[in-house]
Formats: sequence, C-alpha cells, structure tokens
Amino acid sequence: MTPKTERLRVGIAVDVPAADLELMQELEPRLDFVYEPGLYRPQRWQGDWEGDPQFTRTAEQAKRYDEIVTSSQALFGIPDVNPQLLKKTVEQNQDLIWVHTTAAGGGAQVKAAGLSSEELDRVTFTTSAGVHGSTLAEFALFGVLAGAKNLRKLEADQANKYWPSERWGMRHLDEMTILVVGLGGIGTAVAERFKACGSTVWGTSRSGKPVEGVDRLIDPAKIAEVAGEVDAIVATLPGTKSTEGLLGTDVFEAVKDGTIFVNVGRGTVVDESALIPALEAGRIGFAALDVVAQEPLDPNSVLWEHPNVLISPHTAALSTQETTRIARLFAYNATRILDGQSVRNKVDTVEFY
Repeated sequence: MTPKTERLRVGIAVDVPAADLELMQELEPRLDFVYEPGLYRPQRWQGDWEGDPQFTRTAEQAKRYDEIVTSSQALFGIPDVNPQLLKKTVEQNQDLIWVHTTAAGGGAQVKAAGLSSEELDRVTFTTSAGVHGSTLAEFALFGVLAGAKNLRKLEADQANKYWPSERWGMRHLDEMTILVVGLGGIGTAVAERFKACGSTVWGTSRSGKPVEGVDRLIDPAKIAEVAGEVDAIVATLPGTKSTEGLLGTDVFEAVKDGTIFVNVGRGTVVDESALIPALEAGRIGFAALDVVAQEPLDPNSVLWEHPNVLISPHTAALSTQETTRIARLFAYNATRILDGQSVRNKVDTVEFY
C-alpha cells in the first residue's frame, strides 16, 4: 500500500488534453499538477501518448522536463513512454511513490525498465487496464461477425459485381459458442457483448471465480481440450512470460474446421508459426488480428495477403473517449493513494501485468 499523504505533487510526463487536466483537478482537488505546455511530444491523434517522434526539446526545455519528472511524487505517464527514461527517473527521484502508465499493458513497459527490487517496492505502478475494454470488445464482436458473415466473400463479389446464382448461408451468433481466453477487464466486456447477442460463452480462468455472462469456465491449461467444441476463440490476454505462445500448435490443431479467431490482447500470446498453417488448412476459417507478435507486422508476412485474415494496426482500442477515461482512472487512484488505500490496476511486479 502506498503511504498516505495530504497532497500529491503530480508531474505530467506526456501530452494531456487541457480538459482532462481540469477534470482530474475537479475530481481530486488535492492534486498539485506540474504541467508546462510546450515540453511534450504533441499527440498526433487522441490517445497518441508517445507523441510526434519529430518533436525535439531545446536544451532549456529538456532541463525543465527533467526537473519536473525528477521532483514529483507521482507521474501521469511514463516519461516520453520510454522505459529507459523511467529507469533514470526512478533512480534520480527518491520522492517518487507512484507512476501511472497510459497503456493497458503498462506492466511490460515497467518490466522493460529493468528496475531493482528495491525500486519496485518503493514505487507503485498502475496501468490503464479496463479503460479500453468496451472498444476492444466491439472489435472482437466485429471480428467474429466478419468471419460468421463471410465478409471477405462479400467484398470480393461486390468488387467483381458478381451476384451468385445460389444464395449461401451465414452463421448466427446465437448458434455459436465463443471461447474468451482471459476474463480480465477486456475479456469480461467481450463476454458481456457476446452473451447479449445470444451466444454461448466460455472463458478461461485461473481462479475459477464465476463471471457474469460466462456459461462455462475453462482452466487455461485445458484450452486445447475444448478448442474443438467452440466456434470462435477471442484472445484478450496481456503479454507476460506465462502467456507467451499460450495459443500454439496444440490449440490450432485441435480446433474444428472454420473456427474464427480474434486477438485483441497481445500478439505474443499467439504462436504465429502455428496459426498460419491452421489458416492454410482451413481449421481457422477467419482471423481478425488487432495485434501481432512483432509490430509493425513484417511486410513479408503471409498474414498481410491471406484472404481470410483481417489486420488492424493495433488501433482497435483507440477512441475519442480514451484520454478522459484514463484521466478519471488516474483521479480515482489518486484519491485512493491520498487516503492510504489500495489502488486499482496495480502492476504485478512478478508477472508484470
């Protein structure tokens, strides 16, 4: 638990819309923000926390930016979203007690910083997990529908102005069983939406704790055993050591022909060397991928031109509401810290999620 404090000096480490700063101040008046426009890489689109890579600071600006992040008790965002700058900041700022990452998978950024055990104990790290749940759940629904309704055939026929002489059937969500791999904030939102569409919903869980809208809980170690019983698999898991390659040959060889696959979690969860043969064989009839193992996706990857693959460039989480949702989450956790209470989305410094 982070030590209780009467006020919190918060250094803004990334470009934040003025309206969101005002909202956080309104929600938690005990915050003292240190924010100086002009010091930050400007967002090119809403939620572009990395900012414009062409932006450079003058020597004076760089000095002032460094002063802000190394003198604050808390940081909104990782400095320049750069793990090495995070490491430097934590080492130099002994007053730092809390860093909030703007990424849902911010634990990976914290891990990449290579902090010592003492530093990980001294500073509380939180992520923006859950903020993107509804937008990613919509993409998951879209991905499964695209496969169920054979979007690629419709596109091809329209492009060729071809009206087939025989009509063909489409799959319906209320006839399908959907396996949600990972029932965290995103997975729960995914399950809710498919359940509302009448689907039978299964979900993986290590705890075995019931989740509303989920008809059957599956032990993650038994995914391959049930893969042949479902019509679609939606992956929502974070990228950790324990999830790397979780969906591999055993799973993709066990699925029945025509299974739809969607990934809105992290690309490292999927062994693409196993996914591609499953696509070629038709066991995976359609795949909608918002994430891949290596981003950007290699121009030579067969996934680009595969007729049954839809690629989204890790953009399904973005929406005009993202920055405000993160601001609300930050204010909520700030109140918890100021009151000496536990925070939401605290990074697990063993698994880093």
